[in-house]
Amino acid sequence: MTDRVLILGGRGRIGSSVAEDIATHTQAQITITGRSPATQKDVILPSGGQVEFLVLDLAEVGKLTDAIANSDLVIHCAGPFHYRNANVLKTCIEQGVNYLDVSDHRSFTSKALKYHEEAQAAGVTAIVNSGIFPGISNSMVRHDVEQLDQAQKIHLSYLVAGSGGAGITVMRTTFLGLQHPFEAWLDGRWQIVKPYSEREVVNFPAPYNKCGVYWFDMPETFTLPDAFPGVKTVITKFGSVPDFYNHLTWIAAHIFPKWLMQRRGMIEFLSHVSHLMTDVTNNFSGIGVAVRSEVTGVKNGEQAVYCSTLVHENTAVASGCGTGSLAQFLLEGKLKKPGVWPVEEALPTDLFMAAIASRGMQINHHWL
Repeated sequence: MTDRVLILGGRGRIGSSVAEDIATHTQAQITITGRSPATQKDVILPSGGQVEFLVLDLAEVGKLTDAIANSDLVIHCAGPFHYRNANVLKTCIEQGVNYLDVSDHRSFTSKALKYHEEAQAAGVTAIVNSGIFPGISNSMVRHDVEQLDQAQKIHLSYLVAGSGGAGITVMRTTFLGLQHPFEAWLDGRWQIVKPYSEREVVNFPAPYNKCGVYWFDMPETFTLPDAFPGVKTVITKFGSVPDFYNHLTWIAAHIFPKWLMQRRGMIEFLSHVSHLMTDVTNNFSGIGVAVRSEVTGVKNGEQAVYCSTLVHENTAVASGCGTGSLAQFLLEGKLKKPGVWPVEEALPTDLFMAAIASRGMQINHHWL
């Protein structure tokens, strides 16, 4: 019997990349949804006959429940997740259907993780924060932690060129992440950090090399300390290429009045302007992504640092690979872990490395 996959918000760049990956690596029948009828112009469907489109608004509870009940796996790509509740996950648990999402905000992740025991009791495997970052980045950290006898510090750095090949939702996510200070796990205690502060120049692989990154609020800031209890510090920093985008974002975070940045209209304005700008700069910056994981700890009684890096030419495609590989393993029965989990607690390293290799991606590892 053919597996059925429902991708909510599948018309966007991330959702369509997830659909493309699943269509490439499985025989599943895929249904992608959008709030309005799709045309050939505004939705990219993978080649072949295994994908269909369904008009569905998440507010249509009855229609949503029916669509979930008729699926073997639901993948939630309808961001930005700052505004989302966990009703899709709740319905999946009630219907006994496995769940993935590409969420990237701590408020949503916190809501989702509260359903852990209910998912366990229902035998439902639910994995949040899949994609590239969070997602592949979390699995890189898990791999690096496993090289040490005891991990003490995790430093994650992310870099996106231009628009990353993603839609305007990613722009919204960036500006929404500037609205409030957030808690970070530093020196064994929770401390308040200002978004887009403490610029740090990090050496990424070519073609990016040395680039600036800044504190950014990501779910990893609190899921990684839970996954690896001995870790005393978790740093998550993000930057853009070209570098002048970093300075513009810093101004939005530190110069614009907070009340203005917390208005949805302002977020929409900044997102649309930024997206128009990247339409121009993408031509020379590209739309790639770089992830760098650096884990400090103890190996054979001595201080040691292990580092992993990944570069991909298209951020949206890389995100599709991260989520699509989890979908593939769930459909094949290779990944079964009832409960609600962040990626680093759900995906074993051997499966992660197999997924990376099968998708032609390469992670470089080395001791510092």
